[in-house]
Amino acid sequence: MSARIDASAALPANVHAFTTVRHGAGHSRAPFDSFNLGNFRGPQGDDPAVVARNRAELLSRFALPAWPHWLKQVHGTRVLRVESPAAAPPGLADRMPPGPEPGAAATMRAPTGEPSAAMDGDEPEADAAVTSTPGVVLAILTADCLPVVFAARDGRELAAAHAGWPGLSRGMLEATLAAMRSAPVDLVAWIGPCAGPARYEVGRDVYAAFVAHDPGAAAAFVPTREGHWLADLPALARRRLVAAGMRAADIHGGDLCTLSGPDRFFSHRRDGRSGRLATVAWIEPPPGSAAA
Repeated sequence: MSARIDASAALPANVHAFTTVRHGAGHSRAPFDSFNLGNFRGPQGDDPAVVARNRAELLSRFALPAWPHWLKQVHGTRVLRVESPAAAPPGLADRMPPGPEPGAAATMRAPTGEPSAAMDGDEPEADAAVTSTPGVVLAILTADCLPVVFAARDGRELAAAHAGWPGLSRGMLEATLAAMRSAPVDLVAWIGPCAGPARYEVGRDVYAAFVAHDPGAAAAFVPTREGHWLADLPALARRRLVAAGMRAADIHGGDLCTLSGPDRFFSHRRDGRSGRLATVAWIEPPPGSAAA
């Protein structure tokens, strides 16, 4: 069983992106079983050493061209531009299991960059990253929130964004578009697994956060009981992206529900104490380049 959901068909030919699933790889024990990639600390978190091993397996199993740029996500609107590969943590080779998954690149690529304490909490605080450099790997962690990958139609620019309802309502996706050099009309997007409209019930605070500034957003909410609605996060994201200049036909995905798929997806809303999926994306390095 593959440990990922591939997004590449929705993106330019030289752009690769996928979201991991919870089983089929990894070493975490319940309730983080087994491919948890979130390094949250404290009594509610997974064993840091196991997460480090899982992240190393992500690199090797899927033949990533470099160590991913992991972020400390805070439901904000900050976007980073990164144009060089992330530094791999010390001792990475000792944690790497052998062999890429079938369907990944034919040969594994060595991680680039100097050692860092990337698993020790020094990840930059942001909820999205943008790059124009082939071989730079962007990464977003989710367990119900929206992971969104953006790519220029010509494959020369890429972004990955994390948007739960707080970030989505505050303009996280619009901030990502604004940070890109490509015009919104020249972009395509893919929305990965997230809390789906048939299961994601919210209260007045969430409803008001969207509808107070855009009355038409009410169409993405279905009343359930007094003061509660089922919210369609992908529909809200599409609405905002189209308003920001993207074409509706260029926005793909958003049809996989984390709440409804305990066999494949982590879900904080469903389980409380939960692992995290990773959505990773990169521009393929040209043949013969140093990163290839």
